[in-house]
Amino acid sequence: MLPRGASSMPPPPNPAAYFPPPRVTLPSGLEILRTYSGAVIFLEILFGTIVWILVASTQVPLPLLQGWVMFVAVTAWFLSVVFLCVFLFGYANRIAVNWNQMDFLFHGITFVFYFGAFLLQAATTSLHYFPRKFNSTTQEKLLADHEYNISIAASV
Repeated sequence: MLPRGASSMPPPPNPAAYFPPPRVTLPSGLEILRTYSGAVIFLEILFGTIVWILVASTQVPLPLLQGWVMFVAVTAWFLSVVFLCVFLFGYANRIAVNWNQMDFLFHGITFVFYFGAFLLQAATTSLHYFPRKFNSTTQEKLLADHEYNISIAASV
């Protein structure tokens, strides 16, 4: 027989034992560059710079489309540099965030934005032969041949 006030049920388990605090599994310092995540961030910075230069070097026939492409290139480049610096300078060890999940979300969001920018830049490039009418006697293509080539490179 159980003593008075005791129950036959065991006490509930401690929830802290089942949900440990998140820990950083991505290395900090220069070791981040040896991981896939560091390589992807480096490639985002490199290709973001190239897209930024290529879009900036053309005339802007459709400001709304290419403005968004430029916004995505500059913003993603800046955020990639900040994200890389968080690991390079060891701030990831000081900030209590699940960095594995944050890394996954960061790369997923930048992929969605870069893919959208690709579609808009490709749409601008596809209008190469679309005539721009100044008056009834002269017609000029929307993109010159040189700008068309640069636009293709920016799309890719």
